[in-house]
Amino acid sequence: MPTFALTIFASAFLLFLVQPIVAKEILPWFGGSAAVWATCLVFFQTTLLLGYAYADYTVRRLAPRTAVRLHVALLVLSVVTLPIIPAAHFKPIGDENPIFLILGLLAATIGLPYFLLSTTSPLVQAWFARRFPGRNPYRLFALSNLASLVALLGYPFLLEPWIATRVQAWSWSAAYVVFVVLAAVAALASLKRAVHIDGAVLAGEPSSAAIAAAAVPAAPRREAPPTAARQALWCTLAATGSLLLLAVTNHITQNVAAVPLLWILPLTIYLVTFILCFDSSGWYRRRFFLVAVALVLGAMAWVVVPSSNVTHNLALQVGVFSGGLFLACMFCHGELVELKPAPAYLTRFYLMVALGGAVGSALIGIVAPMVLPADFELAATLALCALLLLWQTRRLALPFPLLAMAALIATVGFGARGISEFYDSTIVATRNFYGVLRVQETDDSATGKRRSLVHGNIMHGKQYFADDLKREPTSYYSAHSGIGRVIEALHPSTTPIKVGVIGLGAGTIAAYGSTGDVYRFYDINPGVIAIARHDFTYLTDSDATIELPLGDARLSLERESPRHFDVLAIDAFSSDAIPVHLITTEAVQVYLRHMKPDGVIAFHVTNRYLDLVPVVEGIAHDLGLTALWIDDDGSLQLANSSSWVLLARDPKRLADPRLTEAATPIVPRRDWRVWTDDFNNLLQVLK
Repeated sequence: MPTFALTIFASAFLLFLVQPIVAKEILPWFGGSAAVWATCLVFFQTTLLLGYAYADYTVRRLAPRTAVRLHVALLVLSVVTLPIIPAAHFKPIGDENPIFLILGLLAATIGLPYFLLSTTSPLVQAWFARRFPGRNPYRLFALSNLASLVALLGYPFLLEPWIATRVQAWSWSAAYVVFVVLAAVAALASLKRAVHIDGAVLAGEPSSAAIAAAAVPAAPRREAPPTAARQALWCTLAATGSLLLLAVTNHITQNVAAVPLLWILPLTIYLVTFILCFDSSGWYRRRFFLVAVALVLGAMAWVVVPSSNVTHNLALQVGVFSGGLFLACMFCHGELVELKPAPAYLTRFYLMVALGGAVGSALIGIVAPMVLPADFELAATLALCALLLLWQTRRLALPFPLLAMAALIATVGFGARGISEFYDSTIVATRNFYGVLRVQETDDSATGKRRSLVHGNIMHGKQYFADDLKREPTSYYSAHSGIGRVIEALHPSTTPIKVGVIGLGAGTIAAYGSTGDVYRFYDINPGVIAIARHDFTYLTDSDATIELPLGDARLSLERESPRHFDVLAIDAFSSDAIPVHLITTEAVQVYLRHMKPDGVIAFHVTNRYLDLVPVVEGIAHDLGLTALWIDDDGSLQLANSSSWVLLARDPKRLADPRLTEAATPIVPRRDWRVWTDDFNNLLQVLK
């Protein structure tokens, strides 16, 4: 018995440990987008489904000895694919479909090991049922989820801050070899004992399913096979939990950062509900959770509405959605446990659970970005959960279906209100892998027509179309901002300048361009480039030569020969989330290769949730650069408050009075570890 338990624990631990490791490895290749994690989850859930289908087939269709031989052979073959380090040829050039490139990369890098880890839980439970007839195998599923939880909680606090990502990959690969040995031993051990039925030894080699069915007590043996309707309900409950997981994760990460710490919080909650529900029926108090989930669904739907005025309150958002996710997933997974079949049908049960998980992840990670013009999937998922609640309470006492109906009305109503508010003043709305973009147009009696580019919930540039204002730099890029001051300080020279900008936005910085200047804007999102060209005029009105390479800026700069920039502005944000790979020591070293000796690197660090000034200053100190912080309150007409940190090799470059008069002292944090490609700590920088 310890062999089975240890094998399940090791497989689940490695299964969930590899997820943040491989996702973090490839995150910088795809612009640090929150959608990278959602796409990874599609792969993880789909491969899990394939693993459960394999387990269901081998248990129900193959003789035990044949199934064990096949499985051991695949285990040995999977070792050949190690280590789990993505090949460099998967790095995107700029015009590929990121979703399918990520899926292909993951299949080539961790496909077979992840598939075999996915098969382990249902297979070992079937082996356990054969070896120990009459024992409850479902508690091993709770053990599996406990191991998953240990891996997820251990990664951001015990592994990520101390061990380089490449070392993590090699260490995981070594641990996987140990798992292969364990799994092979467990598979062989499952064949050692004959199973007795009514005092007689089974003759021949019946399938594992037949043995499991014969080994259970008489009552479960007489249970009819699950109907198609029952299997569809299993799938729907599992899919709803998966939809909630991904929709909530996307909602949280798009406004802070796409990093393992924020990926893991919702996934941990999701797993805890599996552990509690499958460990013991005592955890799921049905009447309590039916009432609680009805109440929390309405609260979550209200928080999503922009006019609720809490969309920018991080603590409230995380609190409401963490608590709501827990209660909703307890409902979904608790109802699953209420409906679980006899052990003879456990592989089919897990197959339907995996199918639901895969369907849910695919709907959020692939279908939603293709068919929905904005992030409406969270509101839709809350309404779906309310509808499922109504279905499950339809035969209960009247208060329960009434509460469920109220939850359905609230989620649909608040969802419709959110959609209506999204389209207020919106003239363009588009969505792709990198997020939701919209152009809002308003008309003011004092300043005339104004357009704003909004990414997620954050304004990423605005332009006034009155003749005297059309070419004025606005918002975070005004003449008093850090970037405005440093460019204007160079303009008295008759020599043309070269400016690089990571993150196009509306193209506002191009307003500073003079004849002979070159402004090179790097952007990974083709939707941003299309909007900047067609809905704003900064690029076409600029006197400078404009260049617009498509692709991740860091990858592009790594491939390009030195550009000799006078100024390089780092202004790439996805909604309000920072692409961490653009604000590390290695990233700044890449930037420095493209700078003139007296060039200036300008980091835009305006952020509602994160204090990034000490992070940039720490990198500057580590590389021997001078740092200057300009924090503008946005008092100029057309301006917004902004925060820029300027870095330069030559201290004299930052001694210009136009810069020093606006400088704010930086308080160094030498107790903080410098951010690198292998390390970042969001907890330190939360405001």
